[in-house]
Amino acid sequence: MPVDKAVILSAGKGSRLLPLTADKPKCLIEINGRSLLEWQLDALAASGIRDIVVVTGFRDHLVDAVAMRRKGVRTLFNPFYHVADNLGSVWMARGEFDRDLLLINGDTLVSTSLLAKVQAADGAAITVAVDEKDEYDADDMKVLRQGTRLRRIGKALEPGEYDAESIGLLAFRGEGGRLFIDQVERMMRTSEGTRRWFLRAIELLAADHDIQTLSIKGEAWQEVDFPEDVDKARALTARWASTP
Repeated sequence: MPVDKAVILSAGKGSRLLPLTADKPKCLIEINGRSLLEWQLDALAASGIRDIVVVTGFRDHLVDAVAMRRKGVRTLFNPFYHVADNLGSVWMARGEFDRDLLLINGDTLVSTSLLAKVQAADGAAITVAVDEKDEYDADDMKVLRQGTRLRRIGKALEPGEYDAESIGLLAFRGEGGRLFIDQVERMMRTSEGTRRWFLRAIELLAADHDIQTLSIKGEAWQEVDFPEDVDKARALTARWASTP
């Protein structure tokens, strides 16, 4: 069956985008007449996603107001967003991993054609969408592959230890969601659990499980993390808006 559910992690404040995020969360910054979140919701809906859960935190009532206008969109408040990294948001949403779903970072813009490519992937339990480029910077979530199998993932990988980057979009099918949430639970019970990214759980699983990667090279996407990214996002979405 096609994936028809998604979880969006949108709890963070986005301090690196100040002053744009002084009084609203990163997911609600304006990009060509729509918020970042609305661009995500539109793309997901166009891809057949009918059940969308947005994990909120900073100024959650503002995100609630956007979600309430959308059929099939729910919010889930993460009360410790200000002291935990995104592993905490996944833990809050652990009950939502009850069937196949997509997990997407709240600052990742993706095209409908990119989503279609992920939807059409071969059905691996866990699939990590990755891009390939000539140069990587310190903030990229780097990936090392063996064929299409994920071996390592993290920002601190050294040159020569990576050949792609995670774009912040994953698909979970079959037992993939259970495997992932079990690992998240184990990590959250450690002293450093709240300070971890959820992709650390993926790397730990990769030691014993076949975690697949899917190259989306050539597809349109944009992470919105720094002020210069907003300009890139506006240029990208302007092209989308002008395409019939």
